[in-house]
Amino acid sequence: MKETMRKQLFALALMGTLATALPAQQEWGKWETWGEQADGTFRNPVIPSDYSDLDCIKVGEDYYAISSTMQYSPGMTVLHSTDLVNWEIVSNAVADLTQIGPALNWDRMERYGRGVWAGTIRHHKGRFYVFFGAPDEGYFMTSATKAEGPWEPLTPLLLEKGWDDCTAIWDERGRGYFLGTCFKDNYKTYIFPMADDCKSIDFDKRRLLNEGNHREASKLIKHGKYYYLVFSEHKGRLGRYVMAKRDKKLTGDFKEERQLLLPCREANEPNQGGIIEGPDGKWYFFTHHGTGDWGGRIASLLPVEWTSDGWPMMGDRTQGEPGTMVWSMPMPKVEQKKLTIGRSDDFDDLTLAPWWQWNHQPREGYWSLTERPGWMRLRAYRPIEANKLLKAGNTLTQRVFRTKESKVVVKMDLQGMSHGQRAGVAHFARESSALGVVCEGDSMFMEFRHNDQCQRGALIAGRYVWVKSEWSLDGKSHYSYSTDGDNYTPFGTYQLSWGYYRGDRIGIYCFNDLADTGYVDVDYLHYEMK
Repeated sequence: MKETMRKQLFALALMGTLATALPAQQEWGKWETWGEQADGTFRNPVIPSDYSDLDCIKVGEDYYAISSTMQYSPGMTVLHSTDLVNWEIVSNAVADLTQIGPALNWDRMERYGRGVWAGTIRHHKGRFYVFFGAPDEGYFMTSATKAEGPWEPLTPLLLEKGWDDCTAIWDERGRGYFLGTCFKDNYKTYIFPMADDCKSIDFDKRRLLNEGNHREASKLIKHGKYYYLVFSEHKGRLGRYVMAKRDKKLTGDFKEERQLLLPCREANEPNQGGIIEGPDGKWYFFTHHGTGDWGGRIASLLPVEWTSDGWPMMGDRTQGEPGTMVWSMPMPKVEQKKLTIGRSDDFDDLTLAPWWQWNHQPREGYWSLTERPGWMRLRAYRPIEANKLLKAGNTLTQRVFRTKESKVVVKMDLQGMSHGQRAGVAHFARESSALGVVCEGDSMFMEFRHNDQCQRGALIAGRYVWVKSEWSLDGKSHYSYSTDGDNYTPFGTYQLSWGYYRGDRIGIYCFNDLADTGYVDVDYLHYEMK
């Protein structure tokens, strides 16, 4: 009787929360607002951008999360928050992707949608650890005394193809365990004893804990008397949903199992992240939405309640269990100082801001922040395949956001361009588009590209050009350019795309089909959004 009353009271409280915020059935991708609101609530998504394969931990009063980055360098983005809603990027844990393998380098560019897959972030005895899998190369680990880095060079834990989505934990006696899934063998998930320094695992002493149903996204956590293996699975056409197994010992068989959340297909399947205690003492699931679109696999924060029988049930449970997507809740904590994910850059610093990444590992010596202080210099060289944007190295990129208004403006100085060179602003995932300048002899002209099909535009007589891309919730980019920074000429439209497990990116490209010569100087990229 008491348990029934408790569930009814929880349902009434949650219904009251939802009544003050968004409708329960928010249409996917049509949000006018997101994140923290002025009335003390927040609205999902909390990050309407491609922050996929999340994991999250609490260290003191701070929260740290990681997000997979595939072929982008530096890899494995590390985020920080104090309220679980507002986040900032503090570092990227993998400085050099060639530590994983040569296929990630600028001269091969063979790891679209591969590279740095899902991992886990942990804090143990004053040190941060990041573990992750690369599906073609194996498992790796790096560590640091601060989340801001510097992060140590990668240590390989298992050099074998076909593994993904790993996690780690320490028991009450401080013994470490590593857990990983062999997706090439019916998604078998094993737990391995791990060395004290976390730099090796005992493959011969592995034990099978899970198998089948495309089970992945594994996280090991401890709460109360139990260790929980939280993961996602899908069967047939049901969609992907969150599950958990538990045992009182890490050496146990983890036979008890419970579904924690419905597939929520109308909300693009939230299913992979970290279960964490918030600053308000309540529990949350910081998760990506696993069905990708042009915005990527974006991030939301869902409520978690530990039930009387000890299971972390998620979402809106007013209509029964398992729960469903929640679009709005009270803020876990209202901070005076709001953290934000950076976007704009005037290139005044001597190092790249952490929100920037290169498409595959860049070619050293072909970019600089010091040759012309206050500018980013991109030197051109020949792509792996002529006139192919996705085969041209040293494209500098960042994630796009799915908001009601987004505008990016890039100012370039063309005086260093040489015959055969192309430079400008691009969008790409599996599809691609770009608006930029082409140099032919002593002439320069605008060029719009769509999947490497080129449309020639007007001649450019001046030294400077400004290139702009604007889009809204529909993801349709409208390109334009200017020679004075004020008056813009439209030239090209493009539907932002999804591909290789990634949402669309915005980037600055520079290559030359004819020779490794020429450069473009970029004064700034300004990114405004609402």
